[in-house]
Amino acid sequence: MDILKRMEQPTPKFFRMLRNIGLAMTAIGGAIVTAPVLLPSGLITFAGYFMVAGTVASVVSQTVINDGNDEDPTSKSDTIGIGDPNPLLVPKQ
Repeated sequence: MDILKRMEQPTPKFFRMLRNIGLAMTAIGGAIVTAPVLLPSGLITFAGYFMVAGTVASVVSQTVINDGNDEDPTSKSDTIGIGDPNPLLVPKQ
């Protein structure tokens, strides 16, 4: 699945909320950076980082999709027990 089709898929509720928070962070940071008044350089730097963090949170949250697989994440098939081989080192068949 390419990135454009992935971003068109439905997004879970938690990640929609996280995306909106990221958009708000980006907007607040942008408002501080482009303010027409003289602000301390530390605040401008912080606002720049705030914008980057908000942008990254928004983009990553938008790419998470709900694939309909709502199984219990603690099911036995998904966990690795003591003595189980490392699944990253076991060759695929």
